[in-house]
Amino acid sequence: MFAVPSGSRVLRLAADNRFAASWPRLAPHVPGAASGELTLLDVGAPADLVLENGVSPDDARRLINAHLHRLHLGHDTLCVHAVALRHPDEDGTVVLLGGHGAGKTLVAIALVERGWRPVAGDVALLDVHPAPSVRGGTSAFMARSSAVGRWFPCLRLDPPDTDRIDLRSRWSGVTDPSGGRVLAAVLVGVDGDPSARAGLHAENAHTAATAWLRASTHLLDRILETSPRALRLVEDAAAARRRITLVNALAARLPLHTSRGTPQHIASRIEELTGAVSGSEKGAAW
Repeated sequence: MFAVPSGSRVLRLAADNRFAASWPRLAPHVPGAASGELTLLDVGAPADLVLENGVSPDDARRLINAHLHRLHLGHDTLCVHAVALRHPDEDGTVVLLGGHGAGKTLVAIALVERGWRPVAGDVALLDVHPAPSVRGGTSAFMARSSAVGRWFPCLRLDPPDTDRIDLRSRWSGVTDPSGGRVLAAVLVGVDGDPSARAGLHAENAHTAATAWLRASTHLLDRILETSPRALRLVEDAAAARRRITLVNALAARLPLHTSRGTPQHIASRIEELTGAVSGSEKGAAW
């Protein structure tokens, strides 16, 4: 029996030693498990999740994340598909929403160049009560090297074996997994027109709630490769109602803005929204 850490909470996992061997590779993609440490528990303790023989490491990660979704819901915490960064001067974070390919990581790179510190690279643990705050997230920051090379040619990425790269090594010593209160939430869309100027548009509460609802199903919307389990069933009706209650509360107390344009222009609008010092004053963190 293993204790899987996630944002100061623990998922009790029954698995064999083959899982333990794969854990260092999986941990960066499990929210709140940045340390990658596993602790053995008393074999007599009840398990929250039992991994069956033959489940692949990637499916093990998907199953763990789905059960962490349920675990955190019980503590009024949403697991949202989002990138989070810590303000360079304050105890607070900005949360970037958007679907796959929207450009969340590209905007994050632009903010890191202005002194912001990465907190969560794909899934953020977002406490709703008593006030919206980020308690951590996934430590992997995956990006497409072609997109990074287009918008940030000065980074001089080494030719990768794959188009997907993890920026963690470049951000070593810069990341701050502690998170903090949410200063702003922005739904981003990187526009291919470099001449476009980004603005900020405040969404109404219903649109905001819909965006948060979609983001909060991220860990359940997965197809398993080696198991017939349906991850959606991890969340029963009571848990789904609880999540909707949390989503509505979040939308009511945290304004959601939309911004489109280049990563740099969106980052500038975010700094105006949060009152951050400009990048020219802070200097790049690479």
